Amino acid sequence: MKLFVTGLNHRTAPVEVRERLAFAEAALPEALQGLKGRPGLLEGMILSTCNRVEITVTADEQADAEAAVEHFIAESRAVERAWVSPYLYRHDGPDAIRHLFRVASSLDSMVVGEPQILGQLKNAYTLAKECGAISGFLDLVLTRAFNVAKRVRSETDIGQSAVSVSYAAIELAREIFGSLSGKRVLVVGAGKMSESAARHLRRAGVSEILVTNRTRSRAESMAEEFGGRVVDYEKFHMALTDVDIVIASSGAPNYIITKDEMKGVASKRRNRPMFLIDIAVPRNIEPAVNEIESVFLYDIDDLDKIVDTNLKGRLEVAVAAEDIIREEVERMVIRLKTREVTPTIVSLQEQLEMVRSGEIERLRGKLGALTPQHEDAIQAITRGIINKIAHGPITELRRQAADPGGIHLVSTIRKLFRLGEG
Repeated sequence: MKLFVTGLNHRTAPVEVRERLAFAEAALPEALQGLKGRPGLLEGMILSTCNRVEITVTADEQADAEAAVEHFIAESRAVERAWVSPYLYRHDGPDAIRHLFRVASSLDSMVVGEPQILGQLKNAYTLAKECGAISGFLDLVLTRAFNVAKRVRSETDIGQSAVSVSYAAIELAREIFGSLSGKRVLVVGAGKMSESAARHLRRAGVSEILVTNRTRSRAESMAEEFGGRVVDYEKFHMALTDVDIVIASSGAPNYIITKDEMKGVASKRRNRPMFLIDIAVPRNIEPAVNEIESVFLYDIDDLDKIVDTNLKGRLEVAVAAEDIIREEVERMVIRLKTREVTPTIVSLQEQLEMVRSGEIERLRGKLGALTPQHEDAIQAITRGIINKIAHGPITELRRQAADPGGIHLVSTIRKLFRLGEG
């Protein structure tokens, strides 16, 4: 049995290609049935995210799995095989296992250490299993991949540091306030980055999110999503005194929050700490605001520096994670190879036993009546001969179970002892 992974990701294909080849979630059950129905393919799984599309299969030794999968991708996505082929990467055997372990552990992600991919992989596995597309071999490999990902996260700090601007901002807020429970937030501007920051803040336990935007309908939509409240854009300055955190991401061409204004706000707040995040370009908040003792202002460049530092840290941690992956791949290969040779060992033992018992029955008429002692002696002698004949091949099969070339020995022994296909 062979294991293959064929796919493309953010490094091998531009977004327009990934979009064209992506599978809609509702279409996956039918696609999985079509994949498994290909000649020679035994099991299959489809992982489709915004950054990757991957097909993982197990196949008969004689099957051209690579061609089967590429034809499946081309036909199911209505594209030419020659068009899609240059964007694809292909892994088989131990390399396929290593790839699956790295994907599960987020070492192959655009942002190393991000947690979403493990959940996406688990969902792909669950759906494939529900559709009957995963049964034995692939089930074993993927289950181990999930355990490896857990080990990487527990034994390294790969997912500990903030690697997005919005999340870095929330981590800084935690450093200033300790807990964010009970804190009030004002979001000025309802763009993607401020929306992401608001999402992180809500998860962090802030008590209230106020939203203001030049276009009120956008503010209302965002406030509804996060259970917040809309503040009129012309009046948002009046709310500054009552909030602890401000996220500014407005498209205004000039400063909309100034140092003089914030001096008055700080005074009314009796110098209670206030955290301002300016993620707008051009900036929304006058940089001199940071000179006020109780006000902490960070702009997009400050946050980018934190993200860059954390990304470098994650890449350093990834070295240790790769060592774990290497160790786990070796263990998995040994386990799978041992699993592969077991049927051959059993077939060999059964074949030799059939020869032994058949020869005894063929000669029984010439032996005449046998006493129980003679019967036991004949059985013991012939079994001993068979065990000695089988000992060498079986020992060598087990010894070479983890060797990539071991499959050739399995094939040779099956031919020598005429064990048939398997």
